[in-house]
Amino acid sequence: MPTRRQVIDRRALNRALLARQLLLERRRASAASTIERLVGMQAQAPNLPYVGLWARLVGFRHQELSRLIESRAAVRMSLMRNTIHLVTARDAVALKPLFMPLGERGFMHGSPWGRGMREADMVSILRAGREIMGERPRTVAELAGIMAARFPNHDANALAYGVRYMVPLVFTTPRGIWGAGGPVALTTFEAWLGRAPGPALAAEQLVVRYLAAFGPASPADMRAWSGLAMREFFDQLRPRLKVFRDETGRELFDVPRAPRPHGDITVPVRLIPDYDNILLAHADRTRIMPEGRHLGMFSSNGVMQGAVLVDGYVRAMWQPKTHKGATTLLITPFGKPLPRREQPPIAEEARALLDFLAPGEKHEVEFGPVKA
Repeated sequence: MPTRRQVIDRRALNRALLARQLLLERRRASAASTIERLVGMQAQAPNLPYVGLWARLVGFRHQELSRLIESRAAVRMSLMRNTIHLVTARDAVALKPLFMPLGERGFMHGSPWGRGMREADMVSILRAGREIMGERPRTVAELAGIMAARFPNHDANALAYGVRYMVPLVFTTPRGIWGAGGPVALTTFEAWLGRAPGPALAAEQLVVRYLAAFGPASPADMRAWSGLAMREFFDQLRPRLKVFRDETGRELFDVPRAPRPHGDITVPVRLIPDYDNILLAHADRTRIMPEGRHLGMFSSNGVMQGAVLVDGYVRAMWQPKTHKGATTLLITPFGKPLPRREQPPIAEEARALLDFLAPGEKHEVEFGPVKA
């Protein structure tokens, strides 16, 4: 195990990240405890957390997460980076107050809708929006129509998106339940979870939870994951943390008892979903990404796809394609072809994913041309 001043190299950082993310070996654990361990899961597309849990847990079944979401024990909302995450209800109320400033700042200063709004006007706008969204789940378009009638001198979309980003809201079912569709509807915390957000998790506790899931890491890494400036809390926690340096001399922090396996250990092939936080949780992504960049992997249209990890690093993209009752998982290598010796374990994991995504269908695995 590294000493306090020891340099920790890129492969050791990779193995530490995989260990904490349960990607060295699938674990027998509940979906709820795993979601909390990971400090939430990216859920831009509602089905992505299902694949993320399948990649990490022994015997994970769709129904387990669907039940959590149906019972409101887990919920989707805007959190880290002001993007949609799936969290447990317990974490929802504790984390939301910390991330509300991201929505407020993003709307008032970072969006075209907010630039024409006066802060003095927002008090009555947000009060009305909270009341409307608390009545029942509504889409942003529905909210815009109602708000336009109440505030005819303002742009309807600006009103709706102001409420969307500045009032604590959650996404409602049936979206998020495996196999179910439905409108992208939201409502208030009080209406869905029975309580308002708060009390907030202490910022120092958030740092510790981030490091336990993604460390060793720097304050810049945590900012890339969260969207929040946290350096002062790293400094306050310094006496309680392990401090390392990477190969460039950058200071990295970690919780003392977190796993830090040797960089030479063998790791299995893993297929993880698009936008999995393991790919987005660091300013320096070289511990997981080729050259530290995603190479255009991420989808912007909700298509189910993801990354193939070989020897712990992103080497290819996977994407299912269904035609005439058969589902093919297309594996597209990044940068260079996959050696023949690497293809059988990828195909084996791909077939297991197909069994999870499309049980009972005919399955094929296809290796496509290299993506430059």
